[in-house]
Amino acid sequence: MRIVYQAANLMDAHLVRHALEWADIPAFVRGEALVGGIGELPAFGLVSVAVPDSAWEQALAIVDQLGFGSNATAERDGIPSQGGACPA
Repeated sequence: MRIVYQAANLMDAHLVRHALEWADIPAFVRGEALVGGIGELPAFGLVSVAVPDSAWEQALAIVDQLGFGSNATAERDGIPSQGGACPA
């Protein structure tokens, strides 16, 4: 799985996930369960949207079209991809 979008909040993450699923790209919202820990965890960088490696380029193009800002290109901005299974 590769991160295609670093979300500012859960709503943005789910909007991106739904747009990707509408395009038949499986997407996973990572860090959703961590949002309740704000105050004990860092306030930013908790929630992201990941897609399978094989669909990353197509997903990135879709996310770029959504126009959510510069964090839509997560890996190009230096956020490393996470190999293996995505933790819930």
